[in-house]
Amino acid sequence: MSGGSVSALPKELKLLVEGQELPPSYRLETTTPEMQVILQQILNCPYQDWTRQFYLESKALELLILWLAQTAERDKVPELCKLSFSDIDCIHQARDILTHRLKQPPSLLELARQVGLNDRKLKQGFRQVFGTTVFGYLHDYRMQQAQQLLIAGQANVKETAQLVGYASQSVFNAAFKKKFGVNPKTIQRGK
Repeated sequence: MSGGSVSALPKELKLLVEGQELPPSYRLETTTPEMQVILQQILNCPYQDWTRQFYLESKALELLILWLAQTAERDKVPELCKLSFSDIDCIHQARDILTHRLKQPPSLLELARQVGLNDRKLKQGFRQVFGTTVFGYLHDYRMQQAQQLLIAGQANVKETAQLVGYASQSVFNAAFKKKFGVNPKTIQRGK
């Protein structure tokens, strides 16, 4: 890479290219639902030989792009509130509760009570840690899980909608199409 092109890179990637160590704050990023899906795709790579190599390289690049976007976004957001390590643990616990209770997630107040934070700190801290709102994260996670179920052929569209917490298939179809730009049936047929 030429010197001119390195200077145009985001600071995190520039440090890596130049062989420098990243500050600790850049090493412990949180995995988003999109990152979790890509990691699952890497672990369950369906290809062999040279196609496997290209597939894994493309997924690694996809993860790198998501990580860079996450760190760049984090740098843009002003610090909303000071979070202790305990607060961050509570926020991760809140995320875990949401992802394990897709069908019946708790209300924001109930979730805050369960993890021992007030709702304001949970909302602000969740945005700081994950770069999105509590229920924005839940929505993205549901959609990523639905996409994985449909791609893997583990459930039809109606079953998938129910598994990820939608009582109405038509509401699920609309949310899926808005997120991915295609109907869930198209994904199911394309497996």
